[in-house]
Amino acid sequence: MKWILHRYPFNAEQTVNLLSEFGPLATLFVINAVLGVTAGIWSLIITTMIALATMKILLNRLPVFALIAGGITLVFSAISLYTKDPMWVQLKVTLFNGVFALFLTVGLATQKNFFKYTFEKTFHYTSEGWNKFTRSFIILFFVLALANEAIRLSFPWDKNFNFLGWSTDGLNVWVMFKIIIVMPLSGIYAYFMTRMLKSYTTEPTKKDARHPA
Repeated sequence: MKWILHRYPFNAEQTVNLLSEFGPLATLFVINAVLGVTAGIWSLIITTMIALATMKILLNRLPVFALIAGGITLVFSAISLYTKDPMWVQLKVTLFNGVFALFLTVGLATQKNFFKYTFEKTFHYTSEGWNKFTRSFIILFFVLALANEAIRLSFPWDKNFNFLGWSTDGLNVWVMFKIIIVMPLSGIYAYFMTRMLKSYTTEPTKKDARHPA
């Protein structure tokens, strides 16, 4: 157990953030498969609100990034319900990742690092470290935006697809892609980036590593 805790790459806040993203997607997958698209989107809205409330209770605050992502999810989910088109839930991911990557790029160009402002209580890097951290996630967000569009366009939500004898609709293909591929690979990417950036950490991070939250 100690070995697992030592190797575990995320602190308490990061773990809560990951679970708050995974939970609503997993619920959307199950409810959509059992009760249909409309119920699935309602479940996404409800579980996103529960996730935000849980973060507020456990962390005694709402992290800026999680608040932005959760708010956008609620808005686009509501649009999907109003238009009866789940495409908006899927398109939200492309727009969020693409616009956020552009936002981070502008921040670097103007020497206003958003990640440093948002996560400096969680991570402690030098200015050079923060810039490397941000550049790495600009690349990740652009790649995720392109991958999301590729899956969304290749597997329309209102059509069925067969995988090894299992039939499902395009929306669940998209959700599975997010849960099974995007989230684990993003976690691995973040893990290796934080390890690579250890040489840029300042003393507070080293203390936090010895006394994890």
